[in-house]
Amino acid sequence: MHDHKEASPVNPLPPVVVILFLAIALPEVAFSLGARGLIGGPEAVGWRLASVEAYAFSGDIFDWMVTNGRWLPEHLQRFLTYSFVHSGFTSALFAAVLLLALGKLVGETMGQLAVLVLFFGGAIFGALVYALLLNDPNWLIGGFPAVYGLIGGYSFVMWQSLAARGEEQLRAFSLIAMLMGLQLIWGVFFDVGNGWVADLAAFFFGFGASAALVPGGITRVLAALRRD
Repeated sequence: MHDHKEASPVNPLPPVVVILFLAIALPEVAFSLGARGLIGGPEAVGWRLASVEAYAFSGDIFDWMVTNGRWLPEHLQRFLTYSFVHSGFTSALFAAVLLLALGKLVGETMGQLAVLVLFFGGAIFGALVYALLLNDPNWLIGGFPAVYGLIGGYSFVMWQSLAARGEEQLRAFSLIAMLMGLQLIWGVFFDVGNGWVADLAAFFFGFGASAALVPGGITRVLAALRRD
C-alpha cells in the first residue's frame, strides 16, 4: 500500500482570491436574477442602480469632500466598494475571470497579503488618480482597477523572471499592452468612458508596490535603472 496521497492535478485557489471572487460574483448574481424578476419582487429591478448610488466612486463627491474638508465614512468607503458593483453581467464576468487567474498567480508567488494590497491598493490609487486628473461626473464602477493592480504585480513577477533568465524584460508588459490595445479598439466603436485612467494608474501602483512586497525587489529595480 502507498501511504502518500495522490497530488491533485489542479492547485487550489488561495482563500483570499475565492473570497474576493465571491464578493464580485454574488452581488452580480443577485442583480441579474432581480432584474429578471426571479428574486426580490418588483423592487429588485432597481437593486443595481441603488447599489451604484450607494457604493460607486464619484469624482464629484470626492471634490466636495476636498472643498469642504469633510471626509465622511460613507463616501470614503467608495474607494473600496466600487470594485464590487458592475454595470452588467459581462463586465462582472471578465473582472471575475481575470481576478481568478491573476490572483492565483500573485497569491502563489507573493502571498495572500500581497493579493489584498495589490487589489485594494490598486482600487484606491486608481480612483484617486481618476478624481484628481479628470472632471468626470460619471460613476466609477467595476473591479477592473483592482484587477489591474494585480496585473501590475504579475508584470513585476514576469519582469524579474525574465531578467533572471537574461531574456527581454519588455515581454513582461505584453499583457497590459494587449489589454490597453483592446480598450483602445473597443473605444473606437463604443463609448467606454474614462475608466481606463483608473485602470492604468492601478497597474502602475501594482508594479511599484510589488517592488516593496517581493524580497529584494527594490534592489533589483534600482540596479535595472542604473544599467539604463
